[in-house]
Amino acid sequence: MDFKATKGIYLQIADNLCSQILEGKLTPNVRVPSIRDLASEMEVNRNTVMRAYSYLQDENIFENKRGIGFFVSDAAIKIIKNKEKLDFFKNDMPYLLEKIRLLKLNSTNLEAIILELKKNDLNENK
Repeated sequence: MDFKATKGIYLQIADNLCSQILEGKLTPNVRVPSIRDLASEMEVNRNTVMRAYSYLQDENIFENKRGIGFFVSDAAIKIIKNKEKLDFFKNDMPYLLEKIRLLKLNSTNLEAIILELKKNDLNENK
């Protein structure tokens, strides 16, 4: 994983784990990799991974079962989707709307772009 300087490493690890949950790679009630294993895999300090896990626990995305490890919570997918939606509307949508305004795009332009993207997706899935 390539880390960016604009965001804390533990938050980037948490984002990566949330993406894995949304992609179905980590599922509710399943144990996540141990702190030691993930730290080794990502080549970061164990304290950094512990901070990411604690953050996800505070957000109710992970549950810590003492003596067993961390597990994805039942509500994780719903919580992550809600957070992602809020983040999108707060941070991404204003930029997107400004680009649409600057480029003077209309619904016909957007429809053509969406159709082209769908066509590309169909070709990739063959």
